[in-house]
Amino acid sequence: MNMTDKVIQFMDEHRQEAYDLLLELAQIPAPSNQEEKRAQFCADWLKAQGCEGVYIDEALNVIWPVGCTDSNELVVYMAHSDVVFPDTDPLPLKVEDGRICCPGVGDDTACVVSLMMTAKYIAQEGLQSGNTGVLLVINSGEEGLGNLKGSRKIMEDFGTRVVEFVTFDGYAQSIANTTVGSKRYQVEVATEGGHSYLAFGNRNAIAYLAGLIKTLYDIKVPARGKTTYNVGTISGGTSVNTIAQNAQMLYEFRSDNREDLAEMETHFKAAIDFYRAKGIEITVTQVGDRPCMGDVDPEREQALMERGARAVKNHYGYEVDYHSSSTDCNIPMAMGIPSICVGTVVGAKSHTREEYVEIDSLLPGLKVAGEMILCHF
Repeated sequence: MNMTDKVIQFMDEHRQEAYDLLLELAQIPAPSNQEEKRAQFCADWLKAQGCEGVYIDEALNVIWPVGCTDSNELVVYMAHSDVVFPDTDPLPLKVEDGRICCPGVGDDTACVVSLMMTAKYIAQEGLQSGNTGVLLVINSGEEGLGNLKGSRKIMEDFGTRVVEFVTFDGYAQSIANTTVGSKRYQVEVATEGGHSYLAFGNRNAIAYLAGLIKTLYDIKVPARGKTTYNVGTISGGTSVNTIAQNAQMLYEFRSDNREDLAEMETHFKAAIDFYRAKGIEITVTQVGDRPCMGDVDPEREQALMERGARAVKNHYGYEVDYHSSSTDCNIPMAMGIPSICVGTVVGAKSHTREEYVEIDSLLPGLKVAGEMILCHF
C-alpha cells in the first residue's frame, strides 16, 4: 500500500474523530488578533497526538516543523485559526439537514481540522520528510484587520528558505492562484462642532466625512485588472442636538493589478488633500496592506496548481476553477514563491452568521489535505 492509500485509509477510519474535533474547535471564539484560546487548544491537541516540537510563536501561529533543519529548504502548509466574527463567547453551533452550521466553520475551521488530522497521521506513523522540511502551521490573522499577521511572521522567519506555499482555506470548488492586493485605512475627520442650535453654521464632521465618501465613490476605477473599493464602517457624533466634532470610517480598495492598486492610492491621497485644503482636520491611519502578486515562476506555479487540482479531482470528482483572491498566499506570492489556496470542504454563506459546511464533504476534504501534504514524505 502506497503513502496516499495509507493516509486515505487513515482518514476513513478517523472520520468520526475529525467530525467531533470540528464541532469542538468551531465553537472556540477566535476573532483576528484574539486567537489565543484556539491556538492553545490546537497546540495541546497536536502535542497529545505525538507531534513533538509544536510551539506557538509571538504572532499566535501554531507551528509544527517536520524534518526542518537550520538551513534546508521548506514547504509550508497552513490553515488559519481566526474567524471574521468578533464573538469572544463560544460561537453558536447546530447540526441539521446534513450540515454543520456555525460562524466561521467553513472559513476556516474545517480546513484547520484537515491539517490537524494529517499532522496526527504523520506523528502516528513516525514519518520523516525528505531533504525538504515541512512546516505545518495553524496561522493567525488572515481575516480583516488581522492583516495577514500570521503569514507575514512565517515568511519573515522562514521566507528565504520557503520554496512552495499552500494554504487550505474555504471551499473545494476552486483554487486561488493569483492574488488580490488591498490597502485599508481608518479615516477620522475632526471639526469644531457645537450646539446644533446655538452654534448653527459650525462645521459638522459627519457632513464632511459624507462629502469625502461621495468623492471616493465618484472615482472611476482603473481597468487593467479588477479593482474595487468599499467603505465598511462609519461612526461618530455625540447626540441629535450636537454638531458632530468627530466622525470615522474604515475604507479599503482592492485590485489584482499592482498598477491599478497604486493608481487607487493616488486617487485616495488626492481626495484627502482636497478636504484638508478646506481646513478640515483629517487623520489617516493605514490598518491593512496586502500586496499583489510578484514575479512567480510560471512553470513551478503551474505544477503546484495541477497538484492541487488533481487532489480535489481525486476525492471530489470534479474539475476546479481558478480565481484571484486575498489570502495568506499574498505574502509569499509577493516574494515570488509559488503558492496556491485550496479549499477542503463544501459549504456556503461564509462571513455570515448562517455559514455552514456539508457534513458529507468533511471526509473528502481530509483526503485532499492528506494527499497534498503526504507527497513530501
